[in-house]
Amino acid sequence: MFKFIINFVFWYPLIMSLVWIIGSLLFFYRKEKKTLPSVDVYPMVSILIPCYNEEDTITDTIKKLDKLNYPNYEIIAINDGSKDNTESILNELSKQYNKLRVVHIVNNSGKANALYIGLIASNSEFLVSIDADAYLDPDALNYMIPHFIAPNYGERVGAVTGNPRVRNRSSLLARVQLCEYSSIISCIKRAQRMLGKVMTVSGVVVAFRKKALLDCGLWDRDLITEDIGVTWKLQKRFWDVRYESRALCWMLVPETFKGFWKQRLRWAQGGLEVLFRHWKIIFSWKNRRFVPILIEEFISICWAIAWLILIIWNIFQWIVYKNSNFILWQGQFLSLLCLIQFFIAMKLDKNYDKKLLKYYLWAIWYPIFYWYFNALVVIRAIPKAIKSTRNKNFATWESPDRGLGI
Repeated sequence: MFKFIINFVFWYPLIMSLVWIIGSLLFFYRKEKKTLPSVDVYPMVSILIPCYNEEDTITDTIKKLDKLNYPNYEIIAINDGSKDNTESILNELSKQYNKLRVVHIVNNSGKANALYIGLIASNSEFLVSIDADAYLDPDALNYMIPHFIAPNYGERVGAVTGNPRVRNRSSLLARVQLCEYSSIISCIKRAQRMLGKVMTVSGVVVAFRKKALLDCGLWDRDLITEDIGVTWKLQKRFWDVRYESRALCWMLVPETFKGFWKQRLRWAQGGLEVLFRHWKIIFSWKNRRFVPILIEEFISICWAIAWLILIIWNIFQWIVYKNSNFILWQGQFLSLLCLIQFFIAMKLDKNYDKKLLKYYLWAIWYPIFYWYFNALVVIRAIPKAIKSTRNKNFATWESPDRGLGI
């Protein structure tokens, strides 16, 4: 039994790492290096900003959005029942910026509901959702919108997710996440795009076609991670979801262990909730291209559990019998492969962040720390996800850890 677990813990990440590396390189040379089809029109774009207790970040976000290199857009800030000064700040900002409109919701009803209200208030066919602490790159819309409107290119495109970049880098935790967003998140999205289906758009920056959202039933307002849920719904309705690495968005990440734990627990719980809701897709022949993504998600959960079991068993073996079933070279080999993946992915993203590689050595903490951390997160998320499936109320939210400062 434990021989099987050891083999599974070793071979699964090895195979998937090679898939991600090869897939991301293919994406870079076949898609990323090519220019987008030129367009002569600039359709109206509505930028939606769900806000909950964002008094410390929203002013700078609006200032940045007012300076985009795109001629035709509006900004809609949705204040979702904030308890701080967000409401009064937004009201003042709306007087300063002509592009800004503000919608106030009395009670906190969750990010998905805020986006739903923003969609109703919008005046355009194309929506861009960003977080309230995010700085959208001035040229981001010029990379995302052509996916939707280029002739013979984007008729079936329902969503385009951008490239989140970490802007706070003052702590060990932030620097490890900086490496992770390049080597894990961006790398996997590149590879998944080559495979034809993307597991999830990035909630921090994503563009939608309104028609596609209406067709799939909009965001699920009872799910804790609306971005994962709407991605699956769009692709089940055969809308194409794309990754645009040149559409940059500079964001803040948690820099405290508590904030990091809450964020990753929410991600893991949300992924499980979506898996529970849409698992029957495995029996749909029409959606067969989505099956590998579903299976990989399920296996990754099993791997986290197996990893934790193996660690606990080996600690027990060492304490009681002074020996261990875990082979040292296997762990070292996986760590080395992980660092190779980090280097390749960070090399690809260096085009967008010139100083990125100087943080590469911080990536060594990822296999040492995150594999154990992720296993604990998954174990904790399983009962929370099972419990949440019985709850059909709005999935409310709270403002996350914004870091220790830049």
